[in-house]
Amino acid sequence: MPWFHLLIAGLLEVAWAVGLKQTEGWTRLWPSVITVVLMIASFFFLSLALRTLPIGTAYAVWTGIGAVGTALIGLFIFHEPRTTARLVCILLIVSGVVGLKLASAPPA
Repeated sequence: MPWFHLLIAGLLEVAWAVGLKQTEGWTRLWPSVITVVLMIASFFFLSLALRTLPIGTAYAVWTGIGAVGTALIGLFIFHEPRTTARLVCILLIVSGVVGLKLASAPPA
């Protein structure tokens, strides 16, 4: 269950990062309110995951999910440049997140 909580926290991080762009510097009320709610929800689920998972692993995975998800939304929704270097860097983050997950698995 902690990994599920961490996944939800990471997806909520993506949502609030995108929401942060929509606030236009906190000048738009409803996007700002929604963004704050998403932030609180993301931190809540992260805190649930931290009951069991090591902080270094959980925080790195949480930020990795947020970074990759936000970068992909930037590429596909906001039409940011799709350079080879950007895609390779996203893959490196994904491999780091997967590596941390595998390294955190209990011994057989």
